[in-house]
Amino acid sequence: MHQNQDNNRRTFLKESITTAAGLVMGSALSAEAISGSKHVTASQQAPLITAPKAPRIRFSVIKMNHGHIYSQVEAVIRGGGELVSFYAPEADLAAAFAKRYPQAKAATSEKAILEDNSIQLVLTSAIPEERAPLGVQVMRHGKDFMTDKPGITTLDQLAEVRRVQKETKRIYSIMYSERLENRATVKAGELVKAGAIGNVIQTIGLGPHRMTPKSRPAWFFDKKQFGGIICDIGSHQFDQFLFFTGSKKADIVASQVGNVHYPQYPKFEDFGDVMLRGDGGTGYIRVDWFTPDGLKSWGDGRLTILGTEGFIEIRKNIDPAGREGGNHLFITDQKETRYVDSSKEPLPYGEQLVSDILNRTETAMSQEHCFLATELALKAQKQAQTINQKK
Repeated sequence: MHQNQDNNRRTFLKESITTAAGLVMGSALSAEAISGSKHVTASQQAPLITAPKAPRIRFSVIKMNHGHIYSQVEAVIRGGGELVSFYAPEADLAAAFAKRYPQAKAATSEKAILEDNSIQLVLTSAIPEERAPLGVQVMRHGKDFMTDKPGITTLDQLAEVRRVQKETKRIYSIMYSERLENRATVKAGELVKAGAIGNVIQTIGLGPHRMTPKSRPAWFFDKKQFGGIICDIGSHQFDQFLFFTGSKKADIVASQVGNVHYPQYPKFEDFGDVMLRGDGGTGYIRVDWFTPDGLKSWGDGRLTILGTEGFIEIRKNIDPAGREGGNHLFITDQKETRYVDSSKEPLPYGEQLVSDILNRTETAMSQEHCFLATELALKAQKQAQTINQKK
């Protein structure tokens, strides 16, 4: 490996760990904060781990090429998981992980974890194109699997994962963290379920990100490896669309992608948007890598949920009006507009997933929902028209 790639990975890892610490207990940063925010305040840095539940399952990690692995691990620990072992072929990534989790044993190989019959769950944040093949191996070894998004990068991979999941009856969970690990979005789910804004008509999901190219590993710039911008960061938005509209099927009306500002990275995409129509509502998605340095966050992630009796807007990471931290929820109904501080809302995904592993249930996320969100992202990515701007 070239020295500059090695240095980039170390920088990327350092920023990932710093940011993940703010993620774990619901700080202003969402799980997309791998770019590292230089503006995180002390008030946003909650303690790394609160008292976890007594261990209910044993789990391990295989590959950790993305800093999201830390919030994945924390979610399972909060839910009652015991981190037993880990494996990463990159020595620097393994060393950083071992320092963070000294209770976990460094495995000698993937095989050592796959063949450990005491392990019930395997987590990964491998290079995106490697996640589905690893998940197939995990399920065939009788274990459940939780991956960072995008959990699958091609429709062929999706077909194989669906087939093996159906055969093995194992759990293949993708951690769509913009919903599952964002406290305001969890709160919005409760409000919508309670009928606070009537029937949902549309969701608008915006996922802007800061580029920070010097901190990114080489695979970050290769569409084949990360799957494309809609497949990658757009996957969050498809998950939220399905969840809030209650759609069980949907069609891509139109999609487009482009690399409008980074010709030095010809295999990269910096902008994408999608219109979609489901049997429970419509949706619009926009994702990009154009967060300016002047914003005190890696991105002003937003979700608007339009209902027949009102609407909800979530500012996931920052309130431009000046409120500290993230998890800002605004709701307008037939009576008033009010602000809901969601910073202390519980995050149930980890505990629900652990319970699903023990009880063979689907309380954290149905398997069909997990796969449909990915299928829509992959179809939108595949059929997207290319933007060619001449300026």
